[in-house]
Amino acid sequence: MKALLLRDLRLALRAGGGFGLGLAFFLIVTMLVPFSVGPEAALLKAIAPGVLWLGALLACLLSLDRLLALDLEDGSLELLLTAPLPLEGALAIKALAHWLTTGLPLVLAAPFLGVMLQLAAPGHLWLLASLALGTPALSVIGMFGAALTVGIKRGGLLLSLLVLPLYIPTLIFGAEVARRGAAGLDASTPLLMLAGLTLAVVALMPFAAAAVLRMGLR
Repeated sequence: MKALLLRDLRLALRAGGGFGLGLAFFLIVTMLVPFSVGPEAALLKAIAPGVLWLGALLACLLSLDRLLALDLEDGSLELLLTAPLPLEGALAIKALAHWLTTGLPLVLAAPFLGVMLQLAAPGHLWLLASLALGTPALSVIGMFGAALTVGIKRGGLLLSLLVLPLYIPTLIFGAEVARRGAAGLDASTPLLMLAGLTLAVVALMPFAAAAVLRMGLR
């Protein structure tokens, strides 16, 4: 499992689909918002939690189509099916590698980008906590979508259409945590809901992804 994780991390960095692409997209979205809604501080402060969460979610989508595509092309995906390591564990490790190269950099960059959107000072810590809890779910759900569309030519658009509805609960609770935290309200309830949702996704989605991948490669 450690060897598979290190391999996927190296491939993500070499292929150019790692943290650099997601961070650049996240930065561009954050910079464009003031141009589209105006520089009014009160308005930016009100929409900052939702915009930052939506930007992070869309940034995670950029590299989902590469989660299994490279393995299918070089034949290593078939080796994973017959390897001693359970396929569910292998897919969980690949989702972890995706989060380390895409989700984690977004989590660390979000508080700094929040300054650009006039996010209230109390909201930075809550934004960081919500993204740290929510982005792993985005990577694991993305792995499920990648397993559904593996082998389909130009399946990136289909992958996005399949995954985006599954992202909605995470987006709702994550943005609500940041919004309540920025407003000085109690954010513990949506934070607990977000944590429970992430734990459920991490526990169940690798099994669902492994099942659809086995059926798709028969």
